[in-house]
Amino acid sequence: MRRHAERTYCAVFLGDYIDRGPECRALIDWVMQRPLAGFEHVFLKGNHEDLMLRFLAGSQEVTTWFANGGVESLESYGLKAHGFPTPDEAREWRLQLGRNLPADHLAFFADLRLHYECGDYLFVHAGLKPGVPLEAQDVRDLLWIRDEFLESDENFGRVVVHGHSIGLTPQIQNNRICVDTGAYYSGHLTAAVLERDEVWFLQT
Repeated sequence: MRRHAERTYCAVFLGDYIDRGPECRALIDWVMQRPLAGFEHVFLKGNHEDLMLRFLAGSQEVTTWFANGGVESLESYGLKAHGFPTPDEAREWRLQLGRNLPADHLAFFADLRLHYECGDYLFVHAGLKPGVPLEAQDVRDLLWIRDEFLESDENFGRVVVHGHSIGLTPQIQNNRICVDTGAYYSGHLTAAVLERDEVWFLQT
């Protein structure tokens, strides 16, 4: 969250709203309500939302999604899914998800942003590939990158605020801030509060 010069507030959500429990659909309903009164809301895309959208678009590479919680998302939308589907099951699940997914949910997923810049900060789900300008970054790196970004001491022009790479506690480095503390299994949901030159954290 970042306080703007005009004294309004912005809540930036870093993605991965689905796949991590039985209440995926309910969570999307909640965030779509813009739950923080008085805040601008910015929603970024995570790799899990990208996997679901690719599945809906007909991707045959479904193993990664179903290995990372895709079945839980399908079940939250009323499907009777299980394990890894056969090709025929995958086609049927795709059709059923297309029928069961509310239009406003599909619009929410389709409108998710890949990054957001504000003041001294750049918000992105996973990180940036070192040595590559923002406008030339590969979408896969923005959603999936880990070690090459995490181990870099490059100055990216702004402090990069990200999730995706889970730690026991939030991390502050010279060039990045990671707020992902694995809420789906740790029970600890973390938010970074960025106000002027101060950085502090709120945690469940």
